[in-house]
Amino acid sequence: MKKLFVVSALALAAFSAQAKDIVDTAVGAGNFKTLAAALQAAGLVDTLKGKGPFTVFAPTDAAFAKIPKADLDALLADKAKLTAVLTYHVVAGKVMAKDVKAGKVKTVQGSELTVATAGGVMVDNAKVTSTDIVADNGVIHVIDTVVIPK
Repeated sequence: MKKLFVVSALALAAFSAQAKDIVDTAVGAGNFKTLAAALQAAGLVDTLKGKGPFTVFAPTDAAFAKIPKADLDALLADKAKLTAVLTYHVVAGKVMAKDVKAGKVKTVQGSELTVATAGGVMVDNAKVTSTDIVADNGVIHVIDTVVIPK
């Protein structure tokens, strides 16, 4: 009985350690520092730590580096525009890679992303480079470019 309790306690501890929201999961990955800073600047951290579920197309630090520094600094300083750009990367619900279909997808921002699936998945002009990073309140799909609402 004692062994069973120890094993159960270890399993519970492992499960608890794995249960992270989208923000904690992205921060833990290490290549989303700019995204994390942008979420903080826009006041969206608490939203993405919420119940969800959310599907986030998360641009890496390299994706943000494609934006000229002056433009990125201006974006980070404009909370309304930053919020619009970041929420354009979020879709309500949990959409796993196997469920992705080509077409238009409504974002939390209100506009639609265009998803293409021929020759790999594209979201607007961004290539999906990694999929199905599961968090306890949704899923992250990594993209190589910051997408901007039209």
